[in-house]
Amino acid sequence: MKKAIFIIILAFAVSLAFYPYVPDMMATHWDATGNVNGYMSRPWGLFMMPVMLAGLVLLFSAIPNIDPLKANIKKFKKQYDTFIIVFSLFMLFIHIHVLLWNVGIMISTNLIVPFAVSILFFYLGMFLKDVKRNYFIGIRTPWTLANDNVWNKTHMFGSKLFMISGIVVLSGVFFREYVIYFIMVPTLLSSLVLVVYSYFVWKKKS
Repeated sequence: MKKAIFIIILAFAVSLAFYPYVPDMMATHWDATGNVNGYMSRPWGLFMMPVMLAGLVLLFSAIPNIDPLKANIKKFKKQYDTFIIVFSLFMLFIHIHVLLWNVGIMISTNLIVPFAVSILFFYLGMFLKDVKRNYFIGIRTPWTLANDNVWNKTHMFGSKLFMISGIVVLSGVFFREYVIYFIMVPTLLSSLVLVVYSYFVWKKKS
């Protein structure tokens, strides 16, 4: 948690450091082809991401205390804490990219985003195999929540799918005009496959 708090403080500090140099209206959103299509006023553009990060870290920190299966979360608490750090670094990376763009260092979002998302997905894949049954973290379907064996098998399969998805997303840097598809297709397909897979594993056990 201390490391996550440090990342939050760093995000706010970076925003303050950039304050004199960014325009009054900041580019904050890009379309699928990498062109700017959304702007925010300087205060929102600088501090929305750090505030969101702080809120999400607070939520992530509360989950182990409010989940009815909190005893299971304790079994993978070390991996969960690492996930919070990785996710925080992901958001900080995107935030810095936005700030750099607004001071004239315009690295294509269709290069930055797939690179960052691929790392996040690959880590999620490694993380999923350690997640024990709970109501907030992991692949939560009616069938995984009903049975430990279904949960474990689904998460082992999901671990492989997300690591493969991470590789697919990374390959999107070579097809930048279509990078949105390299992110959305594996995400949606993996989610659908895992829902169906968890049902059939449960059905087989019934």
